Amino acid sequence: MTIRKRNEGHKLGVPVSEEDWTRGPVDASVTLVEYGDYECPACQRAYGEAQRLLESEEGRVRFIFRHFPLMRIHPQALGAALSADAAGRQAKFWEMHSKLYESRGQLGDERIRAYSRELRLDMDRFARDIKSKDFEAHIRQQRLEGARSGVNGTPTFFVNGSRYDGAFTYEALSAAVGAARGQGMASET
Repeated sequence: MTIRKRNEGHKLGVPVSEEDWTRGPVDASVTLVEYGDYECPACQRAYGEAQRLLESEEGRVRFIFRHFPLMRIHPQALGAALSADAAGRQAKFWEMHSKLYESRGQLGDERIRAYSRELRLDMDRFARDIKSKDFEAHIRQQRLEGARSGVNGTPTFFVNGSRYDGAFTYEALSAAVGAARGQGMASET
């Protein structure tokens, strides 16, 4: 009898590109991709753990965030994703990303406008960008691509292109990154 691993066959379907929101060096030995939803309580918990990992692995891990709003159960998730992308157009994606996760679900229009003002965004441009059909199409495309890669909930992480199905703790994520780094070194020899 063969025991099948939960992540067997689940590979990142769309390679990382310049269209992605990226932190860390392009040539890092480990790339961590997260599909997330700003209104998701599990994503909010994983955010802190991932931040801790990125701080401890600074310069050695490339982190990519992709949107996967669960709009049926999180009615403010799409608006939050739109606001992150709109802030990104003004070079403030990661700052807005942090505010949205640290808000603990305070994602109504008034709160998002307040976050935007705190980030000193051009509010007219921000309002136009949030309403852009291109932004919404891009977010919906990321969600579709995630589903094709085996994402069926949030958060979902991929480590060097393979879906990670472990715990969302600093320790577990760190171990997965370390194992991926070890595999990268072994395959280079």
